[in-house]
Amino acid sequence: MLKFKNLFLRQQLVGLSGFYRSERLFPSWAASCLPLCFSAVDLAGTKNLHSHGQKGQKGFRERKLSSQVLDPMERNTVIGENTQNGHLPSTYDAAMEALSSLITSKRRGDRSAINSKYSKLDRMMMYIKILGLEEPVEGLKIIHVAGTKGKGSTCTFCEAILRECGFKTGLFTSPHLIDVRERFRLDGSDISEEKFLHYFWECWSQLKENVRDDLPMPPLFQFLTVLAFKIFASEKVDVAIIEVGLGGTRDSTNVIKDPVVCGVSPLGMDHMETLGDTLEQIASHKAGIFKHRVPAFTVPQLSEAMDVLKGRARDISVPLEVVAPLNRSTLKGKTLSLSGEHQFTNAGLAVALCKSWLRRTGNWEKLFQHADLEDNLPDAFLRGLSTARLSGRAEIVLDPSTESSDAAEGRENTKGDLVYYLDGAHSPESMEACARWFASAVKEEGPHKSFHHVSSNGHIEQGENKKVTKNILLFNCMDVRDPQTLLPTLVDTCALSGTYFAKAIFVPSLSTYSKVTSANSAIPLEIPSKDLTWQFNLQRVWEKIINGKDALCENSDMKIPESSPPPQRLIDEDVSNCSPSDGEFSCSAVVSSLPTTINWLRDYAKENPSFRIQVLVTGSLHLVGDVLKLLRR
Repeated sequence: MLKFKNLFLRQQLVGLSGFYRSERLFPSWAASCLPLCFSAVDLAGTKNLHSHGQKGQKGFRERKLSSQVLDPMERNTVIGENTQNGHLPSTYDAAMEALSSLITSKRRGDRSAINSKYSKLDRMMMYIKILGLEEPVEGLKIIHVAGTKGKGSTCTFCEAILRECGFKTGLFTSPHLIDVRERFRLDGSDISEEKFLHYFWECWSQLKENVRDDLPMPPLFQFLTVLAFKIFASEKVDVAIIEVGLGGTRDSTNVIKDPVVCGVSPLGMDHMETLGDTLEQIASHKAGIFKHRVPAFTVPQLSEAMDVLKGRARDISVPLEVVAPLNRSTLKGKTLSLSGEHQFTNAGLAVALCKSWLRRTGNWEKLFQHADLEDNLPDAFLRGLSTARLSGRAEIVLDPSTESSDAAEGRENTKGDLVYYLDGAHSPESMEACARWFASAVKEEGPHKSFHHVSSNGHIEQGENKKVTKNILLFNCMDVRDPQTLLPTLVDTCALSGTYFAKAIFVPSLSTYSKVTSANSAIPLEIPSKDLTWQFNLQRVWEKIINGKDALCENSDMKIPESSPPPQRLIDEDVSNCSPSDGEFSCSAVVSSLPTTINWLRDYAKENPSFRIQVLVTGSLHLVGDVLKLLRR
């Protein structure tokens, strides 16, 4: 069992095994799979599903409130007691292959290959009409949130707060880290596999039957968006919290015509290939979710962005309010469940959005009319803020393979510690926040509280039991990112707090932009044909930062690493002696296989009980998700 902080890793549902069959191609099952898929959810199961969704009334429901963690099976009722278990694994794999067939570009930043006389939002409205969702979507009481960073955290806080207030919640976020079902939460839990399959194939078959030359099947994110609307409408949620996918104006979620309230989290430079290369252009896209006279909230922004937001709000009569970060004192001694100082900004925005939603839906008075809340937050808000969970953002996981029963029994630990600090930061602003969080966390976490000495060679001499801590960077990012901005931001921000990296490892992610996989998908151990050109480029940038000059290693291009791990001396060597020698870089390594890297780190920790290895995994949510998947295996 993984040890984890702040309940980021939820206990998994007892899943159905089944591995992704790479040899099965989409066309081979297209004509034959649908009858099988639909047989997985019989009429009795469908009846049970909808009767469950009708149990609660709209608005505040009288039910026992508790911040206890309930069994996911209780929170997300499983349908279809008559389901044929033998059918489900192949059906879920088939759903993943079907989703993969909707990916219309090979890499992020490529333009969609969809040719249609209709715009994206026009097509979205047509898909919604085909599914009979026009009125149901209009009936949803939606919180719509855009932003460059923090929008997922803001939405997660909103969901937890309103769930603790007694409402049935639906949360749609992106991307997912391990399984696509993470994108759809009902009452705080990922949608069950059975429910997902029921709604997935229902939407798939109806859309497939209505495909024509000028209206093809929706690309992946458009399909997932209409699927979210289908799930939340069918489940009759009291509130739907919808995170924008990319931008705002032309985002698939912007078919929402009348949200209850809108929010814009912190803005910065990201997705510039799509949104533009100035903050003003990016802010203009984000402000596109504003709707006439619908209240909107944002956080302090740079003037270039704030001027655009205020201008758009003024043009369409939107009451826009700027919300200050949450004051720590208002938490009454509780702690935000999402780590990092930047989360106080996201929490402050979430509180404002929830208060506005409650007031506009007439529920604030019902819940809190007799409460004395001058400058205080309701207890339900405090419970939500202290229990919200979002995996892969400022998450700390102790590798279970290095746990020792000796330590638990009071004897000297015979294994080293291996701790992963995971954060999917991939923009300059989020990387700075990640670095601040990591620098703070490595000084506070674990059993070692006394730091006698921190040196710029990346080694930390611990107090009581003389553990030597080594900080390792495990990094990858998409090639549309700028590592010459991301990596210096990370290194410099950590250095300001006296935190240094002993070494860095650059490795390609397992997941790809062109394939949707699940938690049960097979993990390839060997990828001999992987192009590592990008990882070598990242390594050069790193070596230049560490050595303070152009790091040229004439043989590095020739030494394509196989699946063997880096040499042990990579960690053993002092970073102060880190310079190219014998045609090799010694401050870093490129490894072709992520599973090999994880196993190597585990072996090193086991063989060196006097070490505490602290691995920061960042640069890509794909990489973070892959590491979590490997740790869970």
